[in-house]
Amino acid sequence: MTVLAHVGQLAADPRGNNLIRALRRIDQEQLCQALEPWQGNAGDVLYEPGDIVGHAYFPCGHAMASFRVVLADGRTVETALVGREGAIGGIVSEGRLPAYARAIVQFPGRFYRVSSADLARLKRGSSSLNNLFARYADCLLAQVFQSNACNAAHSIEQRAAKWVLAAIDRTGDQHISLTQEQLAGLLGVGRSYVNRVIQRLKAESVISTRRGRLAITDAKSLERLSCDCNRLVRQHFDEVLRGVYPSDEDARVEPPTFQRAKSQA
Repeated sequence: MTVLAHVGQLAADPRGNNLIRALRRIDQEQLCQALEPWQGNAGDVLYEPGDIVGHAYFPCGHAMASFRVVLADGRTVETALVGREGAIGGIVSEGRLPAYARAIVQFPGRFYRVSSADLARLKRGSSSLNNLFARYADCLLAQVFQSNACNAAHSIEQRAAKWVLAAIDRTGDQHISLTQEQLAGLLGVGRSYVNRVIQRLKAESVISTRRGRLAITDAKSLERLSCDCNRLVRQHFDEVLRGVYPSDEDARVEPPTFQRAKSQA
């Protein structure tokens, strides 16, 4: 299994993750004492199906990971994106349980991680921390439910537009690193289908592409072409964990340095 390469103490604040930032100050400080900084590279695997989940990972800033179900023929289909609004692995469960899906770094950047044992200890000691992570798990489950419905009911064009918009929500960047082959794999469809969608969007001046990068030139038109799934997920986040789902403002702003996160060799 490929894991994130450890880079030592990062001069950055774990509160670049909105879920950590939403904690009460005392819970935030206790969690930050147990966190380790890590640097994620695109394609790094956090864990594979069946692996024991020994850590929970918190993407910060523009970093993003995704959950992918591995099919019998080796193909993978994405079920959820996770950026600075959330975490990956063992947030609600107690102990080191096996993973069901592959968790992989989608966009590179800063992550913080905490061991499953430390996280379980912190949850036992704080009902408010445990409650917040339980509410996040509900939001993540809602995203998975919506993804399943989207895959069954919406066109490839709608799903492609939805994915790009979801990535922009989490990165705050109108330019993302993404090839047609990668997008086809994420959507679980053939590359030829995605190619036709991309060419149509380019012809209508909605997007532009260059050397494995995709740029949004008309976000409003892209939203009109997308399904309603992102809006429904955001609405549920706002009802359950208001302020945690990414906004344009917190995509641009990095909070001041917070020195409590420890570094381990």
